[in-house]
Amino acid sequence: MTAADLARVDADLFRSVLRRQAASVTVVTAAGDPPAGFTATSFTSVSLDPPLVSFCLGRDSSSWPTVDRAGHLAVHLLAEGQEEVARIFATSGIDRFATHTGWHRGPHDVPIIDGALAWLLCRPVQRIPAGDHTIVVAQPIVGRHDLDGDPLVYHAGRYASLAEEPGVNLL
Repeated sequence: MTAADLARVDADLFRSVLRRQAASVTVVTAAGDPPAGFTATSFTSVSLDPPLVSFCLGRDSSSWPTVDRAGHLAVHLLAEGQEEVARIFATSGIDRFATHTGWHRGPHDVPIIDGALAWLLCRPVQRIPAGDHTIVVAQPIVGRHDLDGDPLVYHAGRYASLAEEPGVNLL
């Protein structure tokens, strides 16, 4: 490989490379008037002791002011079949909680998305500016999970499932 074979990392190349990484699809919600929520694929674990998670959010997002002020928020791991929920919470310029009515107020009035594979109610402990986004580090306080489902994933610009095809042997 020569230097001529390498491409400078611009926005198009960066997006193209990251589209090849499969990611679980989450919706992050925060209490407010109105409540805020957005779809994120940047969710990850940070630490086991103490338990910490993180996600990233653009500071120009309509959800950012509420998330920035939130004392508590919820991270929902969407289940396969919840593509419409992911699309609604990824759409700008709409009232996401009026469009998606499958939610209820949980602890600390934080919206909880019905049917999620799992969710964690968290307390933000650190907000770290990073480029045009902020990395939010949060400590899970309570949570719930469903052992009988598969997560919704995002890969190559589309939603997908991890469900095995009939007759496929991976071993």
